Amino acid sequence: MSKSTKDKAKQHEPERGDETKISPEELAALRAKVDELESQLAEASDARQRALADFMNYQKRAMINEREARGEGSGRVIESLLTVADYLDMALKQDAERVSAKAVMDGVWLIREELNKVFLEHGVTPIRPTPGEEPRPSHHDAMGHEEAEGVGPGLITRVEQPGYELGGRVLRPAKVYVAPPTEFGAHESEE
Repeated sequence: MSKSTKDKAKQHEPERGDETKISPEELAALRAKVDELESQLAEASDARQRALADFMNYQKRAMINEREARGEGSGRVIESLLTVADYLDMALKQDAERVSAKAVMDGVWLIREELNKVFLEHGVTPIRPTPGEEPRPSHHDAMGHEEAEGVGPGLITRVEQPGYELGGRVLRPAKVYVAPPTEFGAHESEE
């Protein structure tokens, strides 16, 4: 029993002249109960310290695992892009004086197809709206207005640059042009 607990126990002991008397057995039972409670408090305090240490170790392990997973994921992406880099290197080694424009374009298409395979392998899908489609602000970034044959007002006329999404999350919206909206009151003047 600690000194402060003993002092508190003495405070609760009846003083001389008190009407209430505690038998030695009751006093012994109370002191045993205090000792038991102090022991439980010490155990709880130790358990709390162990739990805090375990949690801190868990946080450290989680950060290390996350860093390793991120590095592993990046490594897989880079590894799959190496073929694309190889094709680009082969194209750059060609003698510009001897290679035809068609051969260059065929090479560019080959590289593009390889890059598309890499994208699909990693779950990246293109966002390529078609003319006449209604623009979606979450997937399309309107660059401006332009007229287009057979495309209604406010609809996509052409795609300037495709967008991409990964697992439903837009990485980059498609850059599109949209047909201008009808002028307010234009229908009234035609009637």
